[in-house]
Amino acid sequence: MKTIPHIETLSPNDINQLQESKLVELLAYVNSNSKFYQNRFKEYGIDSSTIKTLDDLQQVPVTTKDDLYKHNFDFICVAPDKLIDYVTTSGTLGDPLTFALTDSDLERLAYNEHISLACATGTKQDIYQLMTTIDRRFMAGMAYFLGIKQMGAGVVRVGNGMPEFQWDTIKRLNPTIAIAVPSFIVKLIEFAEANNIDYKNSSIKKIVCIGEPIRNEDFSYNTLGKRITDKWPVQLFSTYASTEMGAAFTECEAGRGGHHHPELLIVEFLDDANKPVKEGEAGELTVTTLGVEGMPLIRFKTGDICKAHYEPCSCGRTTLRISPILGRKQQMIKFKGTSLYPPALYDILNTVPYIKNYIIEVFTNDIGTDEIEIHIGCNQPPENFDKDLKDHFRAKLRVAPTIILETPENISKRQLPEMSRKPITFIDRR
Repeated sequence: MKTIPHIETLSPNDINQLQESKLVELLAYVNSNSKFYQNRFKEYGIDSSTIKTLDDLQQVPVTTKDDLYKHNFDFICVAPDKLIDYVTTSGTLGDPLTFALTDSDLERLAYNEHISLACATGTKQDIYQLMTTIDRRFMAGMAYFLGIKQMGAGVVRVGNGMPEFQWDTIKRLNPTIAIAVPSFIVKLIEFAEANNIDYKNSSIKKIVCIGEPIRNEDFSYNTLGKRITDKWPVQLFSTYASTEMGAAFTECEAGRGGHHHPELLIVEFLDDANKPVKEGEAGELTVTTLGVEGMPLIRFKTGDICKAHYEPCSCGRTTLRISPILGRKQQMIKFKGTSLYPPALYDILNTVPYIKNYIIEVFTNDIGTDEIEIHIGCNQPPENFDKDLKDHFRAKLRVAPTIILETPENISKRQLPEMSRKPITFIDRR
């Protein structure tokens, strides 16, 4: 019998009351300890003690990535001797940022991942195979390990890559759940088929998918999700997280969006003017972290565009859910009059069987508009592949990018440079 934390079944009114009490605590804490927010409140003439409700929170200006870049260490609220772990962001849209965590923050991280993996039907009887790095200043790998440990389940820290080692570990230790980037799962399947491994009858029955979307906006599987499930009878769970919020939105068995943990985050969905979007509209996910001791953030704009779903879930949880990420605000491309995000390109490329891997590059051309080059890895492309691929893009998106053929080995080296923590599929040179 599954157990759902009491908080996740509260009424919306009770959740608001819980969050508002935690918000008052947070504002008093940063007003006393955060150099950045002390200066921000003073600059805008804000008396933080008058902010009592979630609606009042809109009086506080948003915090942006630029704020973090310019004032990184001004966000730290504790003395250096209280800091235990230093991590960095992956640097998707710029140089990596440093985040410092206290022992309490690590406990919060473990709690988040424990309840997130439990949401994805994990139990202490499971053994998790961790197919992502736990080193290289990577928060997620540590979070998964701590959460699984708190859950009481087993964990095998294999790391990323190495399909042969992954399958050897599965054969030897019989893990039941994998945590992996979905595109790597495709490579695992290909390796298994090439080496006569009976992967369909392996011990792995569930996969928690990180870093890449596996669903469309309507929650159906996208091309990548279909490529996995059409071959391998496993249950996929999508999860979305970021270093800055130290929390995750993870799917339950219903597969209808990532569940919010209201004791860890206040969430908003904002438009370009930093105003709340109407219900049902897409907005930029904006978070206020609750219970963070080292580097709490208020109204931090993640850069990720998604929708909120407020109706109760069939799993029994009443918390809001977020849709698949529709795109990153800074990655929106205006190409020949069409606005699109990289996931739309990924979904098309993932349908083409002869493409082994790819990198999308966007840059500004001589007339100041966006240009797209797609470097595809393919050993034996079919005749007229360039025209056929462009026609495929035109049919789906009305526009066709430039196609550049390379070897899969060359693309792989560019995707995974030294010290990389996850594959690079999008490069923005604008």
